[in-house]
Amino acid sequence: MLAAILILCGALSAPAQVITAADLEKYAKERYGDKWLDAAKNLAENISLDKNQSLTYQQVIEAPGKTRDQLYVALNYWATATFKDKQAITLNDKDAGCIIISSTIPSIVNHTGTINKYSVSITPVIRLDIKEGRVRVTYTVQSYDILADISGGWLSLTDPDERTFGDSKRKRDDKTNANLYDAQWEIAGHYPFVEKDAQKRTCAKALVMTHAYSNAIMDKVEEAVKNGIVGNEDDDW
Repeated sequence: MLAAILILCGALSAPAQVITAADLEKYAKERYGDKWLDAAKNLAENISLDKNQSLTYQQVIEAPGKTRDQLYVALNYWATATFKDKQAITLNDKDAGCIIISSTIPSIVNHTGTINKYSVSITPVIRLDIKEGRVRVTYTVQSYDILADISGGWLSLTDPDERTFGDSKRKRDDKTNANLYDAQWEIAGHYPFVEKDAQKRTCAKALVMTHAYSNAIMDKVEEAVKNGIVGNEDDDW
């Protein structure tokens, strides 16, 4: 089960503490197999893009007996403890019962292709709608954020000792290294939603890992709603 391998420390990045990259990949392989092309194609048969051509998942979590205010506090606690980026919570409206979170998860996939090497990051938008006794979670990703290295592919003529890409720590749009460039790949425009795709192997793994991360988010929200973050957030104190 995913819940057994999720942890709240040593996360994909400092801004988002949900699951380690290694554990996420382990979970994805255990559930979907390690053949990323096949796994992505199988997933695509059971998921569909929304009207904005985004990958969207939605789940309603029942919390019988818990008031709207209790759930609002619990989810604020979860969001604050999970996403260290102070700008991650983009909307927090108690009256509307809505919390919206947007935080980049860097290097969810690293893949070496024939010519280029790619690091794939995603920025999910997580919307939490709160009512008496239930929460609706909506998780949406529209595109992959790409850091590409034109010197990092298997057939690159660059001396391996001179390749600088790998840790993805370069600041976005930093032009000091001519071998690196940023790009955005719309999910709808790549494999498995488009069969002929020059980056199909990269995008296949990206889809599977993005899907697996959605499961991590859903599980963590459900845990926070039902049992709290640390297990002692009740009124008996």
